[in-house]
Amino acid sequence: MKKPLWNKTLVIFILSFTVLVTSVVLFPSVTAALFDENQAFYYLEQQLSFGPRTPGSEGHSKFVDWATAELTNSGWEVLHHSGLLSNKYEFTNILAQRDDGGEDKPWIILGAHYDTRFFADSDPDPANRTQPVPGANDGASGVAVLMELASALPKTLDKNLWIVLFDAEDQGRISGWEDWCLGSAALAEEIATSERKPDAVVIVDMIGDKNLEIYRESNSTPALVDEIWAVAAKEGYGHIFIDQEKYRILDDHVPFLEAGIPAADLIDFDYPAWHTLSDDVSNVSKESLAIVGNVLYSWLTGK
Repeated sequence: MKKPLWNKTLVIFILSFTVLVTSVVLFPSVTAALFDENQAFYYLEQQLSFGPRTPGSEGHSKFVDWATAELTNSGWEVLHHSGLLSNKYEFTNILAQRDDGGEDKPWIILGAHYDTRFFADSDPDPANRTQPVPGANDGASGVAVLMELASALPKTLDKNLWIVLFDAEDQGRISGWEDWCLGSAALAEEIATSERKPDAVVIVDMIGDKNLEIYRESNSTPALVDEIWAVAAKEGYGHIFIDQEKYRILDDHVPFLEAGIPAADLIDFDYPAWHTLSDDVSNVSKESLAIVGNVLYSWLTGK
């Protein structure tokens, strides 16, 4: 909300005060939004407008250019971490960095994958299983949350923060592709050889489901999960961030865990449209993006 313009005359002062009081009474929650769900949903829709973001595709290239420009415009230092996979595909991880306070401050990585799967091999219609997945939830939802966080977070956080958009996560069990999570594995391998390692890695994946329920993921570092789930409960989202384990997921957090780095996966794996052509905009919700975005915002800032 903009501050009211106070004039010197008593009449204008009274009118301005009346407007202010009325605003407080009628709209008690009107403050500057910490996380803009509409902007996050725009980021999701924009990704879908590129078409499938499968490695090597036109949509993939368009995404890299767009995300790089958006993050740069939000004031981040943006680097590309690229390389060749064994199948000759080039991967490109997008690293947005903001160092605030030097090496004595915590180093946090927030990550999400942006690639979409080559084949909708879980689609109930066999005719659809050779088509690429749209990836509204499986890919675009996590990216949308991180893109909006990149814009919404304060410029100073008293910590070193990386936002990483990972490539080549979603191609496992496809001929010619050696495994899942190839982009994150490449970055984790490189970080593992460095003197300093992140204090925490948090992966955000498939969190746009309209019926959002995020259970504790069994591979994740318990202490890190405790922190985030405590924030969610304090924010009133205890019914969304459910304090029970349900799945053990191979996701982009696992390579960091294997490197000895605390890591957690925020994921709702109860999603019938997973790896189908129905993973489209009709099956995702801006409210779900907002819940996850607000929890992460509060966890990072303490607000």
